[in-house]
Amino acid sequence: MKRRIIALTLAAVMAFSLAACGSGSGNDAAGTTESAGETGSESESAPEETAEEGNEAAETTEAADTAATDMNIAMITDSGDITDQSFNQTTYEACKSWAEQNGAQFTYYKPDSDSDEARNASVDQAVAGGANVIVMPGYMFAAAIVSQSELYPDVKFVALDVGAGDICEKGVGEGYDYNPANYDVTEYYNTDNVYCCTYQEEISGYMAGYAAVKLGYKHLGFLGGMSVPAVTRFGYGYVQGIDAAAKELGIEGEVEVEYVCGGQFYGDADITAAMDTWYGTKGVEVVFACGGGIFTSAVEAAVKVDGKVIGVDSDQAPVIDQSGEGLTVTSAMKGLAATVNTVLTDIKDGKWGEYAGKIDNLGMVSENPEENFVQLPIGSTQWGDGFTEDDYRALVKSLYSGEVKVSNDITAMPSTSVKVTDYGSVK
Repeated sequence: MKRRIIALTLAAVMAFSLAACGSGSGNDAAGTTESAGETGSESESAPEETAEEGNEAAETTEAADTAATDMNIAMITDSGDITDQSFNQTTYEACKSWAEQNGAQFTYYKPDSDSDEARNASVDQAVAGGANVIVMPGYMFAAAIVSQSELYPDVKFVALDVGAGDICEKGVGEGYDYNPANYDVTEYYNTDNVYCCTYQEEISGYMAGYAAVKLGYKHLGFLGGMSVPAVTRFGYGYVQGIDAAAKELGIEGEVEVEYVCGGQFYGDADITAAMDTWYGTKGVEVVFACGGGIFTSAVEAAVKVDGKVIGVDSDQAPVIDQSGEGLTVTSAMKGLAATVNTVLTDIKDGKWGEYAGKIDNLGMVSENPEENFVQLPIGSTQWGDGFTEDDYRALVKSLYSGEVKVSNDITAMPSTSVKVTDYGSVK
C-alpha cells in the first residue's frame, strides 16, 4: 500500500522537482527567510542567495505564513554539492520545497570531507541544530545509519539509495562476504528510526539504452562515476537495453558499446580527454553519463563533435542543453523527489510506523510511465520514427507485466550479442 501511495504523487512531484534542477535558482516563497553557509572549507554556490556563516553549514528556511510544526528537517549531502544537477540537488530541492510548503524548518549540511567520519559529524551537527528528521542521499551514509541511528533514537533517518548490503558492509566490517542474505541486517542499526530505499536503476538504464539504439545510434558509450552498485545497475541495464534493441533490429554486428567509470563523481581534464578520444577518435555517438557531476566531461567532449549525451537521476536536458541545443537524447530517471515528498508528508501525518525498519526497492508500479519510480522524461526525450512516445509506453507495459525482464545482477558484465569493451576506470 505504501508504495502505491508514493506512486500516486510521483508524476507531479518529479515534474516539479526535476524542472527545478536546471533552473539555477531556489523556489522562492512569500515571507520566507533564508540563510546559508557550509561545513566544508570550500565556498559553495547554492541555487539561491546565500550568506556564509563561518564553518557552520547551512541553509535554514522557515515559511512565515504557515503555522509552525514540530518537524525540523536536515538534508546532508554525500560528499558533493547541492548544485550537482543530479542526486544531491534533486534531494535538496525536494526537501526544501516540502519544508516551504508545509511550514517546517529546513537546513542542509555538506560534510567537510568525503569520509564516514565527516558524514557522522554532519549528523551530529544537524542534531545539535535541532533536527529531528534527517534525509541522507546515497550509499555513503551506511556508516552513519549503523552508528548514528543508535546514538540518536529520537531522530528519524530517511536514507535514499541505501540497501541492506551497504548497511551490512559497515555493520559487519572486516570479514563481510558481500552477500547480505547471509546476515540479519536488523542487527546492525536501529530499525525504529530508519527508513531506507533503493531504486531499480537497471530498468531506467535499460530503457535509455533501448531507446538510443531504436533512435539510430550504433556506437554508444557509458561513463560511470565510481563503480558503486547504483552506478553499475544503471550501466548494466543500459547494456542490456542496447543489446535487446539491436537484436530486435537485427543489427547486433553493427552496434558497439564503450564502457568505463571515472573513479569519481565529477568531471575533470583527464576524464574529458578520455571522452574526447571516444567521441573524436573512436566515433562514439552518444554517452550515458552516470555519476553526479561527471556528466560535464561528456558534455565538454560532445559539443566539439556534435555528439550526444544521456542524462541520469533527473531530467538533465535543461542543464546539459545549455551547452548546446539538442545535446540530450533522454535521461534515465528515478523518483527521488516523489520519495522525499511522500515520506515527509507521512511523517507529518503520524505514519512513521509504515516506514520504520523497512528497506524498499522502488521501481515499476504501473503501466503508466509517469507513475513509476524509474522512467524516461516524456517531455524532453528526442522521440523519432524509430522510437516514439507510443513505443516507449508499450515498452513500459512490457516491463511492468514481466514480458521484458532486466537482470539486476552486478557481479559481471551482462552477456551480449553486441560488442562491449570495458575499460575499467579512468582513475
